Amino acid sequence: MSVTDTPSSIAVGEVPDGPIQAAEEDRLSAFFASYGRHLALLQAIVATCGSLFMSEALGWPPCVLCWYQRILMYPLVALILIGILRRDRGLHLYVLPLSLSGACISLYHYLLVKTDWLPPPPCVDGIPCTVDYLDILGFINVPFMALTAFLIISFLMGATAVSIGTRTEATPSLRDRQAIAAYAIIVLVAAAFIGWGIIV
Repeated sequence: MSVTDTPSSIAVGEVPDGPIQAAEEDRLSAFFASYGRHLALLQAIVATCGSLFMSEALGWPPCVLCWYQRILMYPLVALILIGILRRDRGLHLYVLPLSLSGACISLYHYLLVKTDWLPPPPCVDGIPCTVDYLDILGFINVPFMALTAFLIISFLMGATAVSIGTRTEATPSLRDRQAIAAYAIIVLVAAAFIGWGIIV
């Protein structure tokens, strides 16, 4: 009696893609669920300290559009930190409106500096909004760095929101590893920029 091949038979040396892809997606989801909010906090504190370093240590006064971006960036540090401490599953609902609005303003500011597509805003007081303090490789300037920071925070918040949707989290504690990591991020980044400012 002959044995017929069935559709479910797998050739020798052939590995099914389904379980491997599922395992990779699970690892990625677990990564964002565990570290996504901390990476967003790191980006927010670096952007905050970086902007203060530029104005206070390097003496680059911010224009009106820079202030708008600061107004949207600075609260993100407190919001994300509190969200980490409280294990708030709805953190993205508070962060994304600010980060996406900041990205829009940064994009407008970047196009204003680099192109003549848009009419300039009425920046009649203080520093003009078209001033370009920094120009690296012909396209990296301060608005570009702010845009990148806002987009990274938005992506991390979106990825974290999707990743923790099915996970259960323990009761919040101010002394657990997640909280300690959040405090360490803020202290180390702030200390690094303060030390850099003293050196400069």
